[in-house]
Amino acid sequence: MDSRTTLTGHLRQLACLYHVQTAYYDMDHRRQQASVESILAVLQALGAPLHSLDEVIPALREKRLAERRRVLEPVTIVRDGERPSIRVCLPAKSAHHLLEGSLEMESGERRVFQCPADALEIIGKSGAEGSDYLVRELALPESLPRGYHSLYLNIAGKTAQTLIISAPLRAYAPGGKGDNRSWGIFVPPYALQAKNGQGSGDYSTLKALSGMVAEKGGRALGTLPLLPTFLDEPFEPSPYSPVSRLLWNELYIDVDDVPEMTDCAEAQALRKELRPEVQALQNAPLVDYQRVSQLKRRILEACCRYLLRQKNGRLEEFQAFLRHNPVVEDYARFRAAMEKRGSTWPSWPASMRDGSLRQDDYDEDTRNTYAYMQWQAHRQVESLAESARRKDVTLYFDLPLGAHPQGYDTWRERDSFAPDATAGAPPDPVYSHGQDWRFPPLHPEKTRERGYRHFIAYIHHHLQHAGMLRIDHVMGLHRLFWIPAGMEARHGVYVRYHAEELYAILALESHRHGSIIVGEDLGTVPGYVRPAMSRHGLRRMYVLHYELACDLPGGLRQPPRDSVASLNTHDMPPFASFWGGLDIPERLKLGLLNARSAREEKRERQKIKSALATSLRRSGWLSGKEEEVRTVLEACLAFLGASRARSVLVNLEDLWLETEAQNVPGTAEDNPNWCRKARYSLEELCRLPEVRDTLKEINRLRKQKRK
Repeated sequence: MDSRTTLTGHLRQLACLYHVQTAYYDMDHRRQQASVESILAVLQALGAPLHSLDEVIPALREKRLAERRRVLEPVTIVRDGERPSIRVCLPAKSAHHLLEGSLEMESGERRVFQCPADALEIIGKSGAEGSDYLVRELALPESLPRGYHSLYLNIAGKTAQTLIISAPLRAYAPGGKGDNRSWGIFVPPYALQAKNGQGSGDYSTLKALSGMVAEKGGRALGTLPLLPTFLDEPFEPSPYSPVSRLLWNELYIDVDDVPEMTDCAEAQALRKELRPEVQALQNAPLVDYQRVSQLKRRILEACCRYLLRQKNGRLEEFQAFLRHNPVVEDYARFRAAMEKRGSTWPSWPASMRDGSLRQDDYDEDTRNTYAYMQWQAHRQVESLAESARRKDVTLYFDLPLGAHPQGYDTWRERDSFAPDATAGAPPDPVYSHGQDWRFPPLHPEKTRERGYRHFIAYIHHHLQHAGMLRIDHVMGLHRLFWIPAGMEARHGVYVRYHAEELYAILALESHRHGSIIVGEDLGTVPGYVRPAMSRHGLRRMYVLHYELACDLPGGLRQPPRDSVASLNTHDMPPFASFWGGLDIPERLKLGLLNARSAREEKRERQKIKSALATSLRRSGWLSGKEEEVRTVLEACLAFLGASRARSVLVNLEDLWLETEAQNVPGTAEDNPNWCRKARYSLEELCRLPEVRDTLKEINRLRKQKRK
């Protein structure tokens, strides 16, 4: 065996210690082996002390020694009703030492204890660098309340710490008798227009829509992420590349619902002056993010100046909001510093890059404006949520997998991210070279060592108002495809996360807020993911579009009971486009298909349509002509409506047979993604017979008792 083969074997051992998968199975169940170069690059991105294969042996030795010397794991999970059992790793020679413990409860209560190390039961042993280590079990005397608690152990003058997450095994599920089968509608927030709107949808329009849903008998309103995005320089309107997952999008503020508008003469004059341009923006078929954002900001700046001059009770409310939400103040400074320097944080001076901003690093008026806009966004999202709750409508929010690489989260929480890699997906039949999503992945160990504070914070942010939360790419709780900087997506490597710890946080937070957790489990899903979701009470997604990719000899597969069922998603063509094959020439034009694959796609599409029509006829849902797209659409919706799925989500645009997609993945530079407005205003669509009658039938089917 040559030296390179030996070193490669050691490299794989090192990769295992860093939770790096050196191989994976692709969509065709073929084993794909990662190259030595890819493994080395990912290990470097994870912080391993090596730059070449020649350095793997000392790096392996160092990692093994660090693992043995770790007295406590950074995180320990305790389930409801269990007595806490803590894994303690100690040198064998320390058996006679006294352990001094301090348990600090989330409530602030503190419990102290002492015990000799040799009184703890030995549950394992290991050796490193000539020293023996014993793994002992520290059993705390009583169960812990749900929450985040910290255990500190002092032995021979050294202190170790573990975060104890005391959580239920399963996420929250509503009680009550009966089927609990509900339905709701989905619409992108920017697309939904009111007759007298401001160039894009806003929080007030969503509030009005929730009322319409309730009137029709619906119980859910789903939308895309409502998080802030860059709308100037840099410009990235995608809701899946947010500046932060801890705040709300300023674009969706309804300026007419801002209290200062009532008395601020300057803001009223601006509103009147800008009305013709706002009307032109409102009439345009696409959202002009930059101009809408600029016009709203001018009005909100005037409102902010007015508030600061008045020094009244409203100002006290604003100041109290900032005291209770320090992240808003920090974010406002960050955005103001970006504007003053005209650049993003990676190019800032070292002290600023590291999170330290002085007052002369930003303009105070700009900081005030961003803080004020966040106050208004928070206030309007809270109003939306309260209104929906009163109407018994659940807000179904969407949590994106990542954050913009130049955004606030990656600046403030730098140590939680791996900046020398991006997340993505391996090659598949659609993306033959793989996908690079261009945002840095969370570092599995550094986030853990920081007590998952960032993860907990953005879950909490959403669940304050979301009765249901969709976890984008739920497979990321288990593993994520890392692409080392400078490499192509096809050379990426999977890195594993501590899934049980992440599930524990989701379960705990979902119970605290009474919110349902939904995992986006579409596409290629490892076999262990869905059983884990079921074990932890996460609802699945059932998308008819995906089901049609399978053979249908026995008919359509019924949606699972604990699922959210829909015809399609925002990343798919609307139903009318799919049924008419209109998406195929569009993808050909965009370069996503070549002439040969387009012909194959047309042939395959015809087979799928025939199989679907046959299945719907057999089950009694389709009686008309399958050439008529509305007939097939209504049959598909009836199939979903009568199903056992807990929730059915209807894409509002499908009801008027929209053919233009909201997003075509992989076409960011060539297609107006995330910009297209709905064809009808809220007032108009409420009167459309095809909307009214279809929703009425879905409501009837959802309320019908299942045999």
